Amino acid sequence: MKKKKIVVSLLAVVLIIAVAGSVFLFLGSDEAALVASYNTTNPYIVDTGALVSAHRSGGGLFPENTFMAFKDCVTSETFETDIFEFDLHITKDNVLILLHDEDFDRTSNSEELFEEKGVKPSEKNFDELQELNLGENFQAPDGTYPYRGLRGDEIPQDLKVVRLEDILDYILSQEKEYSFIIEIKDGGDIGRRAADELYRILTERNILDRVIAGTFNGEITEYFDEKYDDMLRSASIAEVLKFYFSSVFGIDLDPEEIKYDALQIPYKKFGFNLGTQEIINRAHSLNVAVQYWTINDEQEIIELNSRGADAIITDNPEKAYNLISGGE
Repeated sequence: MKKKKIVVSLLAVVLIIAVAGSVFLFLGSDEAALVASYNTTNPYIVDTGALVSAHRSGGGLFPENTFMAFKDCVTSETFETDIFEFDLHITKDNVLILLHDEDFDRTSNSEELFEEKGVKPSEKNFDELQELNLGENFQAPDGTYPYRGLRGDEIPQDLKVVRLEDILDYILSQEKEYSFIIEIKDGGDIGRRAADELYRILTERNILDRVIAGTFNGEITEYFDEKYDDMLRSASIAEVLKFYFSSVFGIDLDPEEIKYDALQIPYKKFGFNLGTQEIINRAHSLNVAVQYWTINDEQEIIELNSRGADAIITDNPEKAYNLISGGE
């Protein structure tokens, strides 16, 4: 019986690989279609070149998800940013802060400060996190670590853990009208609490139309739809897969069932090409924007922009801006 189960499992794997291979062949050609134009009401669908989105606020150039990174993007004289992408966690005392990982170990001196690994935002109050140096492990493009070792009063305010409200108020004070891609990292009750707080902050500032919210947690996506259906959101993993395979097999999607406003997807991953002209055209025909992460390769930026991608989410917004605007 055990051998039989193993054989069945192997056959299932072979079948999956075979299907994956046929899918790749189906969508592997990047020259199969031309850029198509559609009448849309989605403000994130653009036809003048992809928008430049600073991933983790430009984490390849500046310490990620810090006030410093936002300021350096805004004040740069060599490139322009259109969309800021960043990640949220909620603290023990209900403050939304910017952080990508589930803990502070990779980006800061957290283990040293708290004398343990894996400290999560939900375990500490906001004030307790203010002693962290979020530039501790940032490696600059020249290979140096310019902020390593800073402690106490040596830590600049713009390298400390930052609240969502402070970032939004700074960006909203600028002459240029920026947009935001905001991801809630937590799931479960903590994630729902974060969603509540995010919605409150956005509605207070009347900027729901300037934010696409997202999450990799299916229950938080459902929570958005149940409580905050006026919030723009990206497709869940399940919705991306449904869109993808419906494209592969030519299955029509009911526009009334599409509750997302953007596909936020990689280009080529796991043998699949998600950046074909067919994918982009089909999304646009359904009033859905297509935003690609995390695109740092020069050739991929050029290819996706030429096919009508709506946003390039990148660690290096300077490179993306110059390539898209013709500066390089």
